[in-house]
Order: sequence, then structure tokens, then C-alpha cells
Amino acid sequence: MLDGVTKKRIDTLRQILVGKLPDPKAQVEQITNGLIYKFMNDMDEESISMGGKSTYFSGKYQKYSWKNLLDTKTSGTEKLSLYSEAIEQMYNNENLPELFREIFKNSFLPFKDPSTLNMFLKEINEFHYSHSEKLGDAFEYLLSFMGSQGDAGQFRTPRHIIDFIVEIVNPQKNETILDPACGTAGFLISSYKHILKQNTKKNLGDGLTSSDRKKIGENLNGYDISPDMVKMSLVNMYLHKFTNPKINEYDTLSSEDKWNEYYDVILANPPFFSPKGGIMPHNRFGVKSTKAEVLFVDYINEHLKPNGRAGIIVPEGIVFQNGISYKILRKNLINNSLIAVISLPAGLFQPYSGVKTSILILDKKRNKSSEKIYFINIENDGYSLNTNRNKIEGGQLKYFSNDFFNEIEKKKDNIKFFTKKDLLSNENYSLTTSTYEDYSFVSKKYPSVKLKDICNIKTGKKDVNEGNPNGIYPFFSCAEKNTFSDKFSFDCEALLIVGNGRWTGKVNYYKGKFEAYQRTYVLSDFKELNCKFLYYILSYRMPDYLDKLKIGNAIPFIKMPMLQDFNLPLPNVITQNQIVEELDGYQKIIDGCKQIIENYKPSIDIDPSWEKFDLDEVCEINKNKIIGNKIKLEKNYTYVDITSLDNKTNEIDFSNIIKGVDLPSRARRIGNNDDVIFSSVRPNLKAIAHLNDIKENTLFSTGFMILTPKENILSKFLYYSVCSEYFTTQLVSKMGRGSYPSVNQNDVTSTKIYLPKKETQKIVVEGIDKINSIVKGNRDLILQMEEKISNFINKIWSN
Repeated sequence: MLDGVTKKRIDTLRQILVGKLPDPKAQVEQITNGLIYKFMNDMDEESISMGGKSTYFSGKYQKYSWKNLLDTKTSGTEKLSLYSEAIEQMYNNENLPELFREIFKNSFLPFKDPSTLNMFLKEINEFHYSHSEKLGDAFEYLLSFMGSQGDAGQFRTPRHIIDFIVEIVNPQKNETILDPACGTAGFLISSYKHILKQNTKKNLGDGLTSSDRKKIGENLNGYDISPDMVKMSLVNMYLHKFTNPKINEYDTLSSEDKWNEYYDVILANPPFFSPKGGIMPHNRFGVKSTKAEVLFVDYINEHLKPNGRAGIIVPEGIVFQNGISYKILRKNLINNSLIAVISLPAGLFQPYSGVKTSILILDKKRNKSSEKIYFINIENDGYSLNTNRNKIEGGQLKYFSNDFFNEIEKKKDNIKFFTKKDLLSNENYSLTTSTYEDYSFVSKKYPSVKLKDICNIKTGKKDVNEGNPNGIYPFFSCAEKNTFSDKFSFDCEALLIVGNGRWTGKVNYYKGKFEAYQRTYVLSDFKELNCKFLYYILSYRMPDYLDKLKIGNAIPFIKMPMLQDFNLPLPNVITQNQIVEELDGYQKIIDGCKQIIENYKPSIDIDPSWEKFDLDEVCEINKNKIIGNKIKLEKNYTYVDITSLDNKTNEIDFSNIIKGVDLPSRARRIGNNDDVIFSSVRPNLKAIAHLNDIKENTLFSTGFMILTPKENILSKFLYYSVCSEYFTTQLVSKMGRGSYPSVNQNDVTSTKIYLPKKETQKIVVEGIDKINSIVKGNRDLILQMEEKISNFINKIWSN
């Protein structure tokens, strides 16, 4: 486990370099060079202390020794010249083993600042090769900052996902293991650690003999097309005690040199990206394609031994795309090796990509002996799905990783299975459960009909993709609410269903002239049907129904047949009218409440006679903060960032619990009861809250300004002042340009507010509190009426 001291040293090294090297990948490369350089020196010194001699820094390379670099007599400029020259020359040092020479290949020092180098070397000097048990974890932590290699379609695979896959596939000490797109060797290191745990009696790995360990080193293999990734893999393996790691710079898709090498276990998160024109593979693949993801999966399937196993992360296209190569690939997998498809959340690769992925589990032996193929839906991987990716409760991975196939038979939630016959009967060999499930709703009392039999379903217009805010006709697109257009293509009573994006499945009702975008489905020409009846049915049933069917990666979407085949109960028209009359009554209450909520904004009626004050005259701004080294790494903290605050209700969600070791660097501000917080970034200026009932050990993001009221102002009056348009308008005027303009503390300090005497403040606060109480009552009433409608519609199915 990574200890706090080592973690802090890595963070310090990155902070030293960031001014000269903002690219995390460049930082990692320089820290890697520095660490290996220092470790070679440590090994030389150890050799000398035991009566031997220097190996690495000898002959003409002796001048580059660490001792000379850190000699106080060596000036900053001399040190810079010496280190820069050494980094470039080490590849030619015949005293170095091939592994070290490969690490220094094409290396250079990209900055020329002596003071930066001096700080850098002093921090590197704190690492010692004798601390070998810490170095592997330290390097893996360092690699976590490399992030996205988006140009190549590669995204760093989260460590917990790697470990999850390795536990399922369960590599053994005597098995050959390959990652054909190994990146930084995460899957290989995880496999090694898994084998150690499997062979433990008292101490980790004590059940392995020296010959076992040697064999494991020979069995772990990695390929990568990128020299930089090969370098990182070599260092990672070396720091985990593999002195001769088998990592090769190799183009898995275009080279035939290793085509005849087969493996017991293959683990991979291959690149999803295909260059313009596609990959140009050789002709030995079982599937003809130019798509990288298709070729990699085919390669893995082809290169498993007869009883081999694999775990592969794939983009969603592999699961449902209907191109010929995709269909042939899926058919081959179903027939030969596929045993499970594990759907992962779309935000798993945040903050680098929102791409939706799945895991394919292959097992050729089990595939031959069982007809079942399992489908598992992971909705919570244990981390939030925003860009922060903070740890959260309720992670589902732990339920499936241990003793996977024995456990899977006992589970019911989020798990389904179909037979190979089921899957092969589908013309597209789809690996989405919605293809094989019947989501129809059937009533005992009323006849069941398909949507396509009671109305006409069209798409909106292909050549229309934006409205005109000054238009007179409603324009329905894939947004939450309609905008307007200066022309119309439809003139009828219609239901409009959002066909892709965040609001997929949302239903709108309109009667008259309107425009619709092509990704919106237009339902009209209703047969023996009250359109409002269908509106209520679809509004409360369609989103959940489509949620199980929608496809796509970052932007989910639905297809026409999904709507056409939706089954619903159809009472006679008289009964429909009666149902609509009752539900309309509930809906009118909802609409009225929404109008009150949407139109109300807490505001203070300002009396011009009130005195104006700068904000820092009435409150302290960002009074309390916690320094990074004061955070206790093993302690649990409640972390509040912008996503924790509902800017409609101004309520805070305190459920984001994070270990101190995992807190983001911006978790530094402390708030107390009666403080006021607001976001300082423009898109979220309405994220404002009056703090009360603060949870213990709560830290706030530096994206908030925290205001602590002074004696001359009531905290609630300060809160309502910050909520006012008058206050917000001042902040906006001080903001710069850019995607996320913000204000700093100095800007906030000079922002003005009106301040009457405390007696008047109290009267103002009491008046606004009363209105807020009414608004909250309207929110509660909306929930009650929506529940009434939902319960009423549910009865239609249950009768």
C-alpha cells in the first residue's frame, strides 16, 4: 500500500516540474529518469559497501555519479549540464543492462533552469532502492497522472477495474499471460499480485518457490506500439522485482512476427481509436475489418489456447454495432469463447472520456461445457461518475469478483442470462439484453395493443437542427424544453418523444403548428384514442421502458422499432376520457405549483436610504481552510463541491464521504453553521447555500466562496443578499472571458450590498422565510400529485 510520505514526495516532484512541464506525461518521464538514475547509484554504493565496485557509473561514466551531481561544490549551471548530458548518454553506457538502456533511450532534459533541477534532484535523493516494497506502489501512483492518450484512443484503466477483471479471469502461477496493448503494464502487475495472494500461507507469496517466481516472470508478456508506454511498462515491472521483463515494442495489429504465439490468459483494454482510413492489418485475422476495437478482440479470441481465458474492456460498439465485421466477431465469440458481458457505467473513464464500455469475459473451456451467457449490469463501480471520480458507497464490483461463477448463480439483481441458441437466433448476434427481453406491459382488464397499431410514428425533419429564439412556432429537439422556430413542418395534435441524449424518453404534448428535429419522434393520427390518455401512459412508463432499451456510448439513443413495439393497455374511449379528466385535475395542480416555483426568486426590496457596504465590511471571506499536511489520510471526510449543491432548492447533499488520502487538492475550505457559500464560477453562480446542520469533518471545494457574517449582519440577510440579482449582476461584471469565467476573492471583497439596521434585517428575513415555506409546500405538493398519477396508471396494468 502506498504510504503517505512516499505519496507526498511524488506530489512534490510533480509540483516542482509543473511550471516547466505542464504535461503530466512529460512529468512522469522526467521523474522516471530521475528515479532510475538514483537507483543505479544506490546499487553501485551497495556493491562498494560489500567489497565490490561500481558497475553503472564507472569508466568514462563515473563523472555522472549521483555523488558528483549533489556535490555542493558543483554549481547550478554545472549540475544542469552534467545531468542533461548524462540523461542523453546513458543509452550508450555499455555497463548498463539492456533494460536500463531501453529506459534511457531517446531521453533528454526538456528545461534549462538550474534552480528547478536542484529542487528536483534533492527530492529524488529521498528515494532509496532499498525501500523496494514502496517503490512499485509509488510508481503506480505516479502513472495514475498520465491520464488520457486520446490521440490513440487509449484511456488509463482505473486500478479497481483492472483488479476486478483479473480476479474474475483468475490467472495461475503456471499460466502464460499476455496484454497485447499493455500501456503501463497495469494488467500484468495486477496478475502478479493476484498470484502472490493465491500462494500465501503467512506472508504474501510465501507459497511460491524461487523457480515459481522465475517462471511467473517468464510468463508475463506485454506488447505496445508506443515506445513511451514500453518504457513505462519496463520501469513498472522492474520496480515490482522483474529484472528482465518481457515487454516488447510491437504493433499487434499490423505485424505477423508473434502471430503464432498463444496464451492461457489474455487481459486488455485495447485502443478504441481507428485512424482516418482505418487500421491496415495483415490478412491472418479471422474477421476482416479496419476498426481497431474489432481487430483487437478478434486477435485475443484467436490467440487463446484451447482452454484459455480473457478479460477485455471494449467500447459499446462491439456490443451492438450492426456492421458486417461486428456481427461476424460476435458470432465467433458466442460460438467459441464468450461467457459473460459486464456493462460498465458511462462515466468510468472520467475525467478523460464519457465513453460507455463493457467487459467481455472469455473462457473457451466453459463456453464448450455451458449454454449460458451471462449479462451483468454494473451501475455503481464504487466511484462517482463526475469528473472528480470520488469514492462512494454501494459499489457493486465486490459482489462479483470473488468466486465469480459460483456467486453469479446466487445473484438476481442486475444479472440475466440467455443461451447461446438465443443469441445465435438473432440476425445481428446482439450482445444487448434488450434484444432478447420482453418489456411489454400487459393488463388483465384491458386489451393490449402495440403503439404502432394506434398511431403514426415519424421522425422530425432531417434538415432542421436549430430553432430561432424569435420564432412563433414551438421547436422540439432533444433538449429538456422546447425552443422556437420561424417555420413549421407539422400541424396536428401530437406527442413528441426525445430520441437521444440526456432526456431520451421524455414525452411532450402539443396541439397546433410546430417544428421537430430529426432525433425527435412525432406520434400523431391517433386511432380510437384520446391523445392525452396516451400522453399520461407514455410519460410515466416510456422513460423506464426506453432506459432498458437505449443504446449508444457517450450519447444514448433509441430506434424506431423500440417505440413501435411498446405494448400498452387500451380501455375504450369513454374510459380513456374519464381517466384523462381525473389525471388532468392532478396535472393542473402540478403545473400551478411549478409556475410558482419557477417564477419565484428570493429578493430583498431595497430601500435607497439603506447604506451600502463592501462585502468584507459585513463578513469574513474564506476565513478557515485546512492545509494539506493537516489532513489525516485514514480519516473520513464529507466533501462538498459544486455537484453536491442543488441550485434549485439550495440544499446540500452531504453524502459524499471520502478518505483523506483520496481527497482532491481543492478540498480545503472549512464552513461553519450560519456561514453562506456560493460558487465563484459563472455557470454555477446560483449554487448558493445557507449552512446549517453541517456534518462533522466537512470540507468544501475551493470553487466556493465562504462568507462568515460579522456582528452587523444577520446570516440569513447575508444569504438572501447573495441570492439577489443585484449581487449576481455585480459578480458577472467582474468576470473575465472563457468557457468558465470566475471571480477571485478580491473581486468578491469589493462587491456591494445594502445593509439596513438589524431590526429591519430581521423583518425582511422573516418575510422571505414565510414565502420560502410556501414554495417548499408547493414542491411537496408536486411530489404528492405525481405519486397519485403514477399510482393511478399502475392500476391500469394491475387491473
